[in-house]
Amino acid sequence: MSQRIEAVKQGARRRRRMLAALAASIAALGVFAITALAVHDEVFQLDGDVDSTTTTEVGGHTQTVDWDALFDAAGEEKALPADFTASGFDRDFAPLNENGSFNTSDGSTFATGSKDTLPIVPGWQCNRDANVNSKIDVMNAYAATYEDPGSGDEFIYFALERNANTGTANVGFWFLQDENVNCESPSGSVPFTGEHADGDLLIVSEFTNGGTVSTIQAYRWDGGANGTLNTDPVAEGVDCRTTGGSDTVCGRTNTGTIQTPWPTSNKQDGPGNDLRISEFFEGGLNLSDPDVNLDDRCFNVFMADTRSSVSLTATLFDFSRGRLGQCDSTTVTTPKAADGTTNFVNGTDIPLAGRLEVRDSALITVTGVDTFDADVTFFLCGPGTLTSATDVCDDGGVQIGNPVPVTTNGTYVSDDDAAFLTAAGRYCWRAEFSGDDAVGVPPSEDASLGECFTVDPVQPMMVTTATRPTPVPFGQSITDVIALSGTANQEGTGTAPETTINTARGAGAGGTLSVTVFGPDSCSTVAHGPITLNVNGDGNYGGAGSLLEFTPQAPGQYVFVASYSGDGPNTLGIAATACAAQPDAEKVTVEQIPTDIKTKQSWFPNDTATVSATSGNLAGGGSVLFELFTNASCTAPSVFSQTVAVPGGSPTAEVGTNNTTYRIATGYSDAANSLVGLHSWRVTYTPAAADTAHKGSRSVCNSERFDITYTNDAGPGIDFP
Repeated sequence: MSQRIEAVKQGARRRRRMLAALAASIAALGVFAITALAVHDEVFQLDGDVDSTTTTEVGGHTQTVDWDALFDAAGEEKALPADFTASGFDRDFAPLNENGSFNTSDGSTFATGSKDTLPIVPGWQCNRDANVNSKIDVMNAYAATYEDPGSGDEFIYFALERNANTGTANVGFWFLQDENVNCESPSGSVPFTGEHADGDLLIVSEFTNGGTVSTIQAYRWDGGANGTLNTDPVAEGVDCRTTGGSDTVCGRTNTGTIQTPWPTSNKQDGPGNDLRISEFFEGGLNLSDPDVNLDDRCFNVFMADTRSSVSLTATLFDFSRGRLGQCDSTTVTTPKAADGTTNFVNGTDIPLAGRLEVRDSALITVTGVDTFDADVTFFLCGPGTLTSATDVCDDGGVQIGNPVPVTTNGTYVSDDDAAFLTAAGRYCWRAEFSGDDAVGVPPSEDASLGECFTVDPVQPMMVTTATRPTPVPFGQSITDVIALSGTANQEGTGTAPETTINTARGAGAGGTLSVTVFGPDSCSTVAHGPITLNVNGDGNYGGAGSLLEFTPQAPGQYVFVASYSGDGPNTLGIAATACAAQPDAEKVTVEQIPTDIKTKQSWFPNDTATVSATSGNLAGGGSVLFELFTNASCTAPSVFSQTVAVPGGSPTAEVGTNNTTYRIATGYSDAANSLVGLHSWRVTYTPAAADTAHKGSRSVCNSERFDITYTNDAGPGIDFP
């Protein structure tokens, strides 16, 4: 609906300009001139009261709107009727005293020396008057603006209530573009704030206690803050009841007692809702009249005053200041990504390169005028100044780019010089719309929590690989290689406090790696470390020749456990995984020293002989000769011989050798099933010399022999146990 109304406004204004241009052309030809619409012929009732329950047909319009259609019983603004563009209400009288009597104290009265002809600063001052004269004491004041839907003519309506109707009254109404014009005194004289703007409007009127408006004039302020009040009126009029059909300005008072829905007061009746004759004044002005020509201005503040006369140098008494807000501006901003169109995703990670590009966009909406000349400036605050989750960028910050020109409603994106962020953290934008003092467009800004966003640090990865292959022989060194990736560059190094906005990114991520080696075969015994390695960005750390390399002092399993400190604010750390939960890649087995075994056999050959007599006992002193030959003929010299004594006293005796000198040896490298031989024994019995009863005897050569087939173990054997 608001878009449709605004479109109607713009169309009407275009038609009005076309008509004005046509009128000027026709007038130049001396034919006729097109006049503006009469101020008292519109839908608003300039009838000397606030009641819209009665309607009147005037100038082809059904007048259905009065002040009670704009404000409720508390003086609060209602929804605007059709084609009304702004309204404002100000209650100026103080609350009742404790005893219920009317409080005459007022902190908004003009101080001596204040004149309409003076600039606001310096020039106007206010003070607190403890006992305002009833005749000049303003109770309430209100104003509204209206645009005729047919012609596009703009009208301004105004009214005030005073406490007493004694004698002739003089009132004035200032319509000001600067919404900062104001003054309220706790005590003593206080200077006004705000400034004049070219086109500010002053309306003064005189009326009698009988309710007749004798004169009403409108004046224009020329120039800016230190300009001058043009003493030639742009419009003059009289009472709305007697004015002509094409009047530009007129005024009206109440000719009898009237009631207001909102609280008011008069001297005779006290606080209530009654206003006696001439205690209510209202008027209107056609701003689009060619002589006035102020329909391209935004009047944001109205000031109704009482005065000594309608003279421009009159003494000014009490005033009531309200906000009309004919023009308003809103700025609603949305953080954007680098392309300026995509909404920024809150919680985006800082890029690995350590520089994130962001923008801001501002939806500027101005009501009250079609064109203006302004700009919007973007600021960005960062972690250096935002210390809590509720902080916003309400002042300071880094200006991003140049101010962006704004001449019509729309969305504007921060300048091509986008903001670059070099650190994770919380950031907030602020957009400041300058407004346009020349036409009364007020400034606005957005520095709300919706303008804030966070940039998250990155979570790097760490892949660790211990010495491979495993197992590692005892006595050799072991080490670990740590592959660190996904780290972000360090934050910028600008000037405090905003060191991370539009500054050069820092070096690669720093921080440290900490590595501890547990073992052997235990996660509670530290074998090496902890070792600290300095980090400089992504890369492989540790390995051969580093502090991580060491030689275990015992066999068993060793486990490398690593952690990364991170490097805030851009790179998070990596906590160590528990020793027992480490993957196989972080485990190294150092084996025991292995042994090999191989065999080779050897023998000491021995022989046993039994000597038996067929009868009789053998005599002691006999012997048995054992001879070992390496042939079958027993002819070569024997390789071993031994003579063993034979004990006597028995027909049979058994004796044997105890060879420890002749050994049959083999080699480790002998082939399997190798053969040793031939060996043959010859055994000879010789009876004792005194034993003539028994004969000697000898074994047949080669009757006792042996060959040995053997296989030795060439190794290496198997682990045991």
